[in-house]
Amino acid sequence: MPRRTGRTARPTARSRGRVLITGGAGFIGSHLCDHFLAKGYEVLCVDSLLTGSTDNIAHIRNPHFTFIELDVTGYIYVPGPIDYILHFASPASPKDYLELPIQTLKVGSLGTHKALGLAKAKKAVFLLASTSEVYGDPLVHPQEESYWGNVNPVGPRGVYDEAKRFAEALTVAYRQAHGVRTKIARIFNTYGPRMRLDDGRAIPAFMGQALRNRPVTVFGNGSQTRSFCYIDDMVEGLYGLLISRHTGPMNLGNPSELSLNEMARKVIAATGSHSRITYRPLPTDDPKVRQPDITLARKALGWAPRVSLAEGLRRTVSYFRKRLGMTSS
Repeated sequence: MPRRTGRTARPTARSRGRVLITGGAGFIGSHLCDHFLAKGYEVLCVDSLLTGSTDNIAHIRNPHFTFIELDVTGYIYVPGPIDYILHFASPASPKDYLELPIQTLKVGSLGTHKALGLAKAKKAVFLLASTSEVYGDPLVHPQEESYWGNVNPVGPRGVYDEAKRFAEALTVAYRQAHGVRTKIARIFNTYGPRMRLDDGRAIPAFMGQALRNRPVTVFGNGSQTRSFCYIDDMVEGLYGLLISRHTGPMNLGNPSELSLNEMARKVIAATGSHSRITYRPLPTDDPKVRQPDITLARKALGWAPRVSLAEGLRRTVSYFRKRLGMTSS
């Protein structure tokens, strides 16, 4: 039986709707929980805690919030109506999905199937958290939604890339065959509070090393690029897509591109660290470039990132200082 905490949320006169978020105790999922609660929705947070953590939702003291510990690759039963389902359950960092390849493939396939089945039964709007990884190591730059990608299906990153590509195909099939109202968001690199220092992604890895004055590790020669979007902006974009008429796929991310060398230097400066940059071999199939074309999001949603990199890094450094038990400087 799934483990539940909090009062079981029921629709009330004040509620704008009832939302179920899979992966709701993860990085982006937990911020979505906060966002919907602040807007007056009732929130069911579902998470297996494989890579998520109850620490991310421990601050929530809202009677319209319910946490359900549940693996969505099995049967999902939720009593009562549901208006929206946001499917964010999945390991999302290379470190996690390389250590959990089968679980990653299962949640992208079986988990998406179960979540879509629930959306069909409840007549709910379904939003899939897809990823820029569907573009693989892109040969088109920047990446727009019409690009089909350059993915190695049997490479080490294929378990995540192909799980998300299958999830997109299944989501479209449910829309066409069953009339489920679906949305697909292709999320580019996102950062901010509640990331795990040990999750292997660039910003938390750099910050964890810099705050301890250890060498900051950059893979390859550091010329590969990424585009980093602060979490608050990402949540606004996801909510905008959910309530819009657009079905996606839609890129959501920050089009401001910079190299990992540049990001490492910015993190060192933001933390006031004495760290130096060191280099290690580039992992197999690691993308050389990554930059979203957000023309569609600008036109359809009127959305674009607003939080500057300097401000986003400041907020994230403050969070990690507290996690490490450090005083602000």
